[in-house]
Amino acid sequence: MVDVLTICRIVITRPSILQVVLMAVCSTGLYAAAGPVKSPNFLLIIADDCTCRDLGVYGGQAKTPHLDKLAREGMKFTRCFQAAPMCSPTRHCLYTGLYPVKSGAYPNHTMAYDWVKSIAQYLQASGYTAHLSGKTHIAPKSVFSFEYSGLKSDNNPDPAVFSAVLKSSSANGKPFLFIAASHEPHSPWTKGDPSVYPPASLKLPPVYADTPETRADFSKYLAEITYFDSQVGELVDLLDRSDQNDNTLVVVLSEQGNSFPFAKWTCYDAGLQSACIVRWPGKVKPASESAALVEYVDIVPTFLEAADLQRPDILDGRSFLSVLKGESLTHKTHVFGLQTTRGINNGSDFFGVRSVRSDRYLYIRNLAPDAVFKNAATRDPVFKSWQRVADEGNSTARQLVHDYQYRPAEELYDCQADSWNRTNLIADAKLVAVCTELRVKLDCWMKQQGDEGQSTEMKALERMPKMNRKQRVKKAR
Repeated sequence: MVDVLTICRIVITRPSILQVVLMAVCSTGLYAAAGPVKSPNFLLIIADDCTCRDLGVYGGQAKTPHLDKLAREGMKFTRCFQAAPMCSPTRHCLYTGLYPVKSGAYPNHTMAYDWVKSIAQYLQASGYTAHLSGKTHIAPKSVFSFEYSGLKSDNNPDPAVFSAVLKSSSANGKPFLFIAASHEPHSPWTKGDPSVYPPASLKLPPVYADTPETRADFSKYLAEITYFDSQVGELVDLLDRSDQNDNTLVVVLSEQGNSFPFAKWTCYDAGLQSACIVRWPGKVKPASESAALVEYVDIVPTFLEAADLQRPDILDGRSFLSVLKGESLTHKTHVFGLQTTRGINNGSDFFGVRSVRSDRYLYIRNLAPDAVFKNAATRDPVFKSWQRVADEGNSTARQLVHDYQYRPAEELYDCQADSWNRTNLIADAKLVAVCTELRVKLDCWMKQQGDEGQSTEMKALERMPKMNRKQRVKKAR
């Protein structure tokens, strides 16, 4: 390596040999080292209505070879959570770094307040291009200023657009954010090969009643997870064959739980927990795993820190870049959740749920315990099959049907001993201190968010732009 001070002296005393010196500098790599560090790209891939524990990479029955490979190349998080078990508030939270009530996007088919900013705006202001290909479910576009695309046939991400983004970034040097928002495995389950998952051989989760309808639909759902896995494989393969691979941070998320009972639309772990796999060559250790508590609300500040951009004070999320880099083993002590049933398809007129989870315990507060919990799942043939066998004398089905629709005012679960949240410990005298601490944590969070509980629930229709005036009046009655 040529000594820099020596070069400077030579240039000053003998400027005639400047050209030779510059050639020497370039050949030794000094010129490259002095140049600016290129901002990282971001590829964020998200599934739709997928319970993370059903993924093969998380020990489930759905085959996920591409996610398995990605996990071997990066870090797998075992305790990642979103704040709302429905598509629209989940995506608003993910893209803004704000919890749902603060942003205004807390019911389904919702919208953020006009003052809110998204990751698109933050990165575009620093020279990034920002693309969202596939499912949207966000509003208004003034907040979410992405370049939009998608397959016209099924509202899935378009690999051809991602390929074009890769080529454009290589040509013009502009970093990119590309969100590939899949529509899978959202019902109806029509993609993939269900024959790979014979219904009779499947192991049903303990929160499912064993009926032919349950097994048939679970088979089709698992097949569609494998289809989603192929989408991940196609997108990552395009990246791997480009010159952008080493400079791109890849994140894959599974969104909230599936549309079977006890997952989506609930604040149980099966509803709020998400898969999260991150790959970033040279930054994230391959084949690593983290038990740190992280949330979707943390993705925006993590991306901003990775891009060496300032975190706005308004954000609720905190960057977990130190966890990704192996500099820290922990992140948060508690994560939060909420469910607004008012305004959803076949939903109860009101049934608000709030939750807080520590590394071990989950506390749930049902704001209207006297109301019957209803949604699209309770009208589905699967749930009706549970009701049928319950009426025929199946005690397990009878208990599941009851517990899904009738909730106590408070619930407490030991998530280590009871991962499906079936044994309510709220009356356990040994856990009074645990329960008291979690109640206080939840109260403080709600106050900080401007969440007034039932009063906030009753205003949900005001945050749903797609519901016309006639529908709002009908729902309000």
